[in-house]
This record gives sequence, structure tokens and C-alpha cells, in this order.
Amino acid sequence: MLTVGVEEEYLLVGPAGIPAPLVEEVRGTAGIGLLAEEGEVQEELLQAQIEVATPVCRRLDEVGGHLLRLRHALASAAEVHGCRIAATGAAPVRGTSAVPVTRKPRYLRMQGEARQLVDEQLICGMHVHVGIPDADTRVAVLNRIRPWLPTLLAVSANSPFWDSRDTGFASWRTVVFGRWPVSGPPPHFAGLADYGRRLDALVQSGVIADRGQVYWQARLSDRYPTVEVRCPDVQLRADDAVMIAGMVRALVATAIADEKTGKPPPPPCPPEILQAGNWHAARHGLNSTLLDLTGHPHSSGDVVHALMHYIAPVLEDAGDLREVSALAHRLLREGTPADRQRRALAEGGLPILLALITDAAPTA
Repeated sequence: MLTVGVEEEYLLVGPAGIPAPLVEEVRGTAGIGLLAEEGEVQEELLQAQIEVATPVCRRLDEVGGHLLRLRHALASAAEVHGCRIAATGAAPVRGTSAVPVTRKPRYLRMQGEARQLVDEQLICGMHVHVGIPDADTRVAVLNRIRPWLPTLLAVSANSPFWDSRDTGFASWRTVVFGRWPVSGPPPHFAGLADYGRRLDALVQSGVIADRGQVYWQARLSDRYPTVEVRCPDVQLRADDAVMIAGMVRALVATAIADEKTGKPPPPPCPPEILQAGNWHAARHGLNSTLLDLTGHPHSSGDVVHALMHYIAPVLEDAGDLREVSALAHRLLREGTPADRQRRALAEGGLPILLALITDAAPTA
């Protein structure tokens, strides 16, 4: 049973949905209560963003319980300061002035180097860490899971609106984040030494300041012995986040099993095909085709079913198959969180949309 941990980012918004730079106040209040421990709630790049991190978990019900606990803690703390947490991948409404940057040297340096990108970083993701002690195996896992990243992105899409407009994308967050110099799907690596050399070369180029600015959608964590999958948008509902965590862990576990038994991986997906498939997934979510492991288009439902079929044995062994399958079927039936956001706006305008992304945050 591989360990798993989840990080979620949320926006802090005022009554009209405008980002509220109150992270220090909300974080301080959340830490006073009994629901959040030190280190579980963190600042982010902008002062209208806040991040939570679950402890290391072995079961998906642990993940869900911790996410609900932390969402409740932040929602209560935000209410004290006249704002709410919004579980959306991108700010649907932006104010007339830029949100201040969190006063940390690294963030201030980023602002000096890329002001417009930092000003527009009002986006929120979900990161899934899966524990793998052996570093060589972690790199092998990266190579095996990279073709599935666009599918995980499509499943998680939750950011259709930006600057009071429909972007036409299911995950606008992916587009915004893709403007950084090292982003998108990772390349294929020859092994651990190759991975290290390429990261060192990126830092030595001077274009990025450190390895933390390697924003690939899947990478080796520098802090923990984990593979970190970073492509998902933050989820409206905690149980959808549990589903994605279950998919990611099962995908990693299947890759490890294939590696140990010597099962040949599929030929490396060409980077241009993977990038195109990633853009297409961000554009359409599950409302069009997705590219399979060979780069050929199929209906999104067929590709999601292929993923579930691939990881089903591991889900069964972990006791997660029923829960993850039920949540995946609900997703295919109801659509992505981006679809839910669009329906809310169509049904009741901005107030109903804001109610959806804020009221959904503290509950399953």
C-alpha cells in the first residue's frame, strides 16, 4: 500500500467574488482552532491564496477525512475575516488592482522577474504525492505515467472562467500556468542521472532560480521521497479530490508493478503530441476526444474507461475499486467541475456560480 498525500490550494474571496488578500489573518485564525495543526495550512504566492496539506495517508478515507477537516477549518477561519474560500482552479472575478505578493524573498524575486505572470497567478491546483523510497523507480514511474497526464487533467478540469468571462477552456489554470518557462508534461528520461543532469542544466541556465521552479505536471519532489502529480485543478468537492488521489496512486502502483515484472512500457509519447493532447484536454475537459497512449483520438469516456481498466487490479487490491469507480461513473454522468460551474452560471448568474465554488468548499 503506497502512501499518499494531497495538497490543495484555494482562493480567498470577498462577498462579490473579488480575491481578498487575507491569507495571514485566515491562516492565523485557522491555526488557533483544534482542526488544523502547524504546517497543515500554508501561504502561497499571492496573499489571496491559501494551501492545505494532508498528513501522509495510507487509505483514501484518511485523505477524504483530512481534506474535509482542513476545508472546514479554513472556511470557519475565513468567515471570521469576512471572506470565503473558493475551490476553483481560476478566479472567475478579478479586482481592479493586483493582489499583493506574499512577502517572502523567493516570491518577491519571482515578481521582479515576471510581474505580469505573478499578478495573474490567481489559480489553484491540487498536488498528489505518492511515496516511493527508491529514486530510480520514481523516474521510471514518471516515464510510465506521463502519457496519462492529459486524461487526469481532463478529469479534474475546474477553471472555465477568468476576468468575468468564459474562457472557452475547461481548465484555464493549465493555460495560465503553462506560461512559465518549465511547465506542462515532463519529458522522457533515460534514468535518474539524466533527470538530475537536466534539472541542473535548467538551473544553471539562469532562466529559473531553483528546482522549485520546475513546474512539470509530474516530477520528483525535492522535499519528500515521492512522485508529485501536479496537473489537476483543485476540486469543487472533497470526494472528487479523493477520486483523483485514488487514480493517481493506483496509476503509480501499476507503473511500479509493470516495472518490476519487466513489462515493456509503451514507446515514449513524442513531446509535441503529449503537449498537444494536454492543450486539448485543458480546452475541452471531457466534452470531446482525448488522446490515447499512442497519440490517437478517442472519445473521452473511452479513454477514462481505459484508464480505469488499467488501474483496476491495483484499486481492487487496495480496497478502493468500488469507491473510485463509483466516483468516476458520477463524473462521466454529471460532467467535470468546469461543466458544473458553467451550468451554475447559466442557471442563476454570478451569484449562483459564487455560491457553488464557495459553498462546495467546506463540504463533500
